[in-house]
Formats: sequence, C-alpha cells, structure tokens
Amino acid sequence: MEDERIIQLYWDRDEKAIEESSVKYGAYCMHISRNILQTEEDAEECVNDTWLHAWNSLPPQKPSVLSAFLGKLTRNLAFDRYRKLHRKKRGGHSVELVLDELGEIVSGKDDPEGLVQEKELKEAINQFLLELPEEKRVLFIKRYWYSCSISEIAEAMGMSSNSVSVNLNRLRQKLKGFLYERGYEI
Repeated sequence: MEDERIIQLYWDRDEKAIEESSVKYGAYCMHISRNILQTEEDAEECVNDTWLHAWNSLPPQKPSVLSAFLGKLTRNLAFDRYRKLHRKKRGGHSVELVLDELGEIVSGKDDPEGLVQEKELKEAINQFLLELPEEKRVLFIKRYWYSCSISEIAEAMGMSSNSVSVNLNRLRQKLKGFLYERGYEI
C-alpha cells in the first residue's frame, strides 16, 4: 500500500493503518530497534510502541516520508528504552559506544535556547552529510543512525573492521571541524 494511503488511514482513525504500517515497515523498524536494544523481546515491544505513537501522532502530524517518520519514532523509543534498561549498569554495550563516539562532538539541551540550537545543529549535520561522498555518508548513517556494529558495517560494505573504524574516526574529526567552523563549541 502507498504511504499516502497509510497516512490517510491514520487520519481516518482506521486501525488498518497499524496493520499496513507493520506489513510495510515492520522489518525496517525491527532492524533499527534490534540494533539498539540487542534483544528480540525488547525490540518487539519497542516496535509495538512505535505503532501506538504513530497512532497518537497522526493526526495532527502528516509526514512527507512515512518510513523516516516511523524510523525516527522507533529509534527514539529504542534509545529511551535502552536508557531505562541500562540506567544503573554501564559499560561495553555497542549502543553506549555509538553514543560516546558522537557525544564528544554534540550534546543536547532541553531549554528553549537549547532546542533552537539543536535544530540548527541537526541542519548543520545534514549539510555535512550531504557534502560527503555516498560511501562515507552510508558508513556514517549505518553507525550513528542505525547503530550498526563495526563488524556489521564492515561485512555490509565489503571493508575490514579496521578500515571502518579508521573511516568513522576520520568522519568524526571532519564533523568536529565542520561544526567548529560554523561556531559550535566542541
């Protein structure tokens, strides 16, 4: 079913919207959730929460790209769930590594000024990504959006794990310089 039709089902409050979303984007959302949470049960619960959040968000929202909307919901819910599950225990989990790698460069604020800065920062990072060659952009997104492990990325892209690590390190340094040039305190 076309995305526009699925969105219309949400707007019509037709429960078939959830079923169609699950059919079309269930595996995609599970992949995102599983990479972050690392357990099938938690990933499934997170994806089910995604459908509920989509139901509650549509309307009033009307996303232009349904896959991105559902992927972002899933990712945010998975990270929230991850933080709750690992609040007391720290160390060694791949998601922590992903967050730590970028945490050196960016951090969020919840005050109004911080929210404006966060929006501007997102735009700057998107600009940075658009300027990268496709292979580097894919590498960056696989690691920092989908939370794929180094070995997963290496296998998918036909690279060695060391090459992936080196490339990601260079990309982080390049992002840091890019943001610094635009006035972000790093």
